[in-house]
Amino acid sequence: MLELKRLSKDAVPSALARAERYRLLNEPAMAESICLDILAVEPDNQAALTMLLLAITDQFGQEGTGRHAARAQELIQRLGDEYSRVYYAALIQERRGRALVNSGSATAARDWLVEALRGFERAIGLHPAGNEDAILRWNACARTLERLPADTRVTHEPETVILSE
Repeated sequence: MLELKRLSKDAVPSALARAERYRLLNEPAMAESICLDILAVEPDNQAALTMLLLAITDQFGQEGTGRHAARAQELIQRLGDEYSRVYYAALIQERRGRALVNSGSATAARDWLVEALRGFERAIGLHPAGNEDAILRWNACARTLERLPADTRVTHEPETVILSE
């Protein structure tokens, strides 16, 4: 195996910007590679961890969604705060559901989207002031569920999951 070149710490900000650009260009594998280079020099870089998780979930629907999901899930515990861990765990579920919707598996998608709603509901209770991303995602999931075929739709709001401390 080839020995990888090490990124300098000074290059981290521009590398993060480049990773985001590759995600926007729909090249998640390239964004993932850049994030791995950043994390090799700054293992706790929260922006790189988040970008890596997103780049991995961008690959859902391609070959090996389950493998990608497991890799994304492993990153959750490395996120620095409870809100981020809950929010991104729900995002992984949502993206799995959307990948299934896109592949025509509405019934399976429904289960993942309902779980995502539960996670986003929990994140809503933890959100930092001014950050209501979980509300936006909850609403998007709810709208997606409403567009599913009638035999797979949720006819009531999923019950809020109460987790003990």
